[in-house]
Amino acid sequence: MNSRKTRFVLAAAIAAAILGYKALQPKPGDADAAPAAGAPAPVAAAKPVMLGRIPFTPCTLSAPMSKDSLEALCGTYAVPEDRAHPDGRKVTLNIAWLQPTANGEQQPDPVFFLAGGPGQSAVQSYPPLDPVFRDIRKQRSVLLIDQRGTGKSNLLTCQPPEDDADTMFSTSAMQAQAAACAATLSKKADLRFYTTTDAVADLDAVRQAIGARQVNLVGVSYGTRVAQQYAMRHPQATRSIVLDSVVPNALGLGNIFARNLDDALALQFGLCSKDPACKGRLGDPRAELDTLLAHLRAQPVTVDYRDARSGERKQGVLRAETVAGLVRMYAYMPLAAGLLPLLIHEANAGHYDGLMALARMLSGGMQDAMAMGMQLSVVCSEDASSMVARADDAGTVLGNQMAEGMAAMCKVWPKGRVPDDFHQPLSTAVPALVLEGEFDPVTPPRYGREVVQSLPNGRLFVLKGQGHSVLGAGCMPKLFTQFIEKTDAKALDGRCLDSLAYPAPFLDYNGAAP
Repeated sequence: MNSRKTRFVLAAAIAAAILGYKALQPKPGDADAAPAAGAPAPVAAAKPVMLGRIPFTPCTLSAPMSKDSLEALCGTYAVPEDRAHPDGRKVTLNIAWLQPTANGEQQPDPVFFLAGGPGQSAVQSYPPLDPVFRDIRKQRSVLLIDQRGTGKSNLLTCQPPEDDADTMFSTSAMQAQAAACAATLSKKADLRFYTTTDAVADLDAVRQAIGARQVNLVGVSYGTRVAQQYAMRHPQATRSIVLDSVVPNALGLGNIFARNLDDALALQFGLCSKDPACKGRLGDPRAELDTLLAHLRAQPVTVDYRDARSGERKQGVLRAETVAGLVRMYAYMPLAAGLLPLLIHEANAGHYDGLMALARMLSGGMQDAMAMGMQLSVVCSEDASSMVARADDAGTVLGNQMAEGMAAMCKVWPKGRVPDDFHQPLSTAVPALVLEGEFDPVTPPRYGREVVQSLPNGRLFVLKGQGHSVLGAGCMPKLFTQFIEKTDAKALDGRCLDSLAYPAPFLDYNGAAP
């Protein structure tokens, strides 16, 4: 890892992002013969289909790791960048409309899907989730709106140049990179106006433009912040909210990640420690991880490895920060995290190539998935005051380095204004379905318990053995559909979730013990 790109990705996406798991998927264009996500497929000229005041034309959305395509209608809607100056620069929002699939009566209240990040495109990240929405889509439209600064809605991202690996994790270098990125992006955007509050105003402008009296909001990860802020500002327009891996309104995001990751790792690594075969073969995973991190902090290792995408032999430097970032990304998905004890054990035996190849693959995918400029506009405006080092975090896997780096970047990033009540808990009678994964390393179950306390018509489900973003786990799609249909979370029969099983840790590269 020897580039500003890697430094910037780890600092902004791993340390400070409320990141949806879709960032771990290959970018949509990687599949052979699959069109870029959200890009119109070559079609004959067609008369636009109107939804309210917005014209739409046929397009094709691609699904990552699949050659299948998702037919949709795509359109745009222009909104003021700064609503205090409506005649000034406009942001053209990219929108995909998935029409109801069944004949018969169609419901008037569409579903708005809100992506994670901050920095992910709703249009690009939705396709793998479409099966979860299959029954909902029979009678309802689903709208995918790229939040301003993401996807094709004036994308705010920088491509950092290569530089010296010795400075890649210094706070001064991270600050300089943020300043350079801000200078570049300020040529096409006023970075103060790419906050959650601005996005909420955009959503309501689209709602009015399509002629919907009410909408159903489905937010994943950071998208739950957008959903809560919308329900707070526009309760009469909100029919229901689904908060998958919820970020409480009251939470400052600056210094929560180190402790949450360590708590999740204790649960995930505990699966190996409680398994005699795994413990006998791989030892204590947390102790092994601490040993590896200590070794790499003292002396980074130059590693020959095979590039996971190209298959070419390459060389790179494996550092403690590299491993910490990789561990956090894998912790999002406990099934994949079952491989971590084996990888860590192999590295302590001198076999570093597996960790190196995975780290390089994920860092590249992260850069593709996240609009880092938009992310900084959000977190620096809304969470900068919480970006502080804590003594209790010094001994964690992530430590304080990333929080300190983000604080340094936010010192030079333009900041927008947020409402005085922005961090007040959402307190509303709007029906709410709140979902958490038991092993989530970023939004643990206690966040869901906190949020649901002020939602009299809300209900929390904690999914056994699951990580971040759980809408598609087990029978959850069925419960999700029932909630959208009847908006009564307390009437849902969640016993079907009892069948969820804990993932088994890998003993070797063939998988878990039989």
